[in-house]
Amino acid sequence: MNPLYRNDIPGHHAPSWYAASLPEQPQRRTLTGAVEADVAILGAGFTGLWAALTLARAGRKVVVLDAHRVGFGASGRNGGQVQSGFNKPQSWIEAQLGRDRARALWDLSDAAKTQLRDFCADHAPEAAYRSGGAHGAYTAAELDELKAEAAHMARHYGQTATVMDKGTFAGLVKSPLYAGGTLDRSAGHLEPLAYAQALAHAAEAAGAVIHEVSEVTSVVSRPRLTLRTARGQVTAGHAIIAGNGYLPDILPQVNARVMPINSFIAATDPIPDRWQDVLAEDVAVSDSKFVVNYYRFTPDRRFLFGGRESYSIAFPRDISTALVARMERLFPQLKGVNISHVWGGALGITMTRLPHVARVAPNILSGAGFSGHGVALSGMAGRVMAEAVMGQEDGLATFEALPVPRFPGGTTMRAPLLTLAMTWFSLRDRLGI
Repeated sequence: MNPLYRNDIPGHHAPSWYAASLPEQPQRRTLTGAVEADVAILGAGFTGLWAALTLARAGRKVVVLDAHRVGFGASGRNGGQVQSGFNKPQSWIEAQLGRDRARALWDLSDAAKTQLRDFCADHAPEAAYRSGGAHGAYTAAELDELKAEAAHMARHYGQTATVMDKGTFAGLVKSPLYAGGTLDRSAGHLEPLAYAQALAHAAEAAGAVIHEVSEVTSVVSRPRLTLRTARGQVTAGHAIIAGNGYLPDILPQVNARVMPINSFIAATDPIPDRWQDVLAEDVAVSDSKFVVNYYRFTPDRRFLFGGRESYSIAFPRDISTALVARMERLFPQLKGVNISHVWGGALGITMTRLPHVARVAPNILSGAGFSGHGVALSGMAGRVMAEAVMGQEDGLATFEALPVPRFPGGTTMRAPLLTLAMTWFSLRDRLGI
């Protein structure tokens, strides 16, 4: 089934707290007929919108097409965590690519956080950006790895993360299960759908045109580059493909390296008088489980708790039970708190858990596969792809250095192989090995 529709209602956001908390936005016009543009963009999430904003500010004619709504996919329903670096330790990236390339990638990721913070300060106060991200370790061995990486980052990058032993970390993240952890003040969190909507408004103010409920059904390269929809088409000099985990099978060179995996989030009722029984500070937290737990508070003190409990294509019928059980194991003090919203969505992952940002054809660029680190990185990917369209290739070349191999067996075998792997790692998490 088309990933755009298998778990969602056409033209509607997921039933998230984010969507419920924001005013209803009028639907933008569906594309009809044939239009011309300098650049056509598939996907109105963080990647596509940052590309559109960058190009429109430079005077390019930009048309963005989304099958549903602005921020419909992972951009509008994710955990809202703004993390440092990539979904691999920086020392691992150095070992693969050498110090110079690794440094360039780190600088790019650091610039991604700055770009996001500056935009929110200037254009999206409603996204409520807050500083601070923590990471919990379950074992002494995992804590030793965090200590070693923190020392490496302080020595070579000037990046300071506070390493905490079990008692100190428990004073910040009030769960009995962690052996310790780290706190990174340069990380943060925000309300992602509000951020996506603000990006769309900024892009439109700069001159970009966004069409919603306009699914791209094919990308044709000859005789001219054309993105076709059911009721129209955009012909352009370049295309930027930013469908991520919701990209239909219309660009095999992307789908062979990026595949969707489902993740789920529960939101509690507000607990303004009890929230510091869970977290001493308003920070976002993730942990060392391969099947990761991630959580934070909203500005009105709802607890958002996310995790991955399903590796099938379709959502399970009951999302809440397993997710809430995970939450209550970590935080027994939350047992019995009412859950107001539960939702799921797909994110794009790659074999190495590193983003696939590349020129996949002479005039087609793609950014996807951010593997849980996309809130900041995906926006930077959109920007550097836009810059590459305009002849500035440095940022794109930096991203392209990341090792992102094809899944074994390509698109046919990626899902069953990943299901086997994720089931094994989930078992390891449960057994503590």
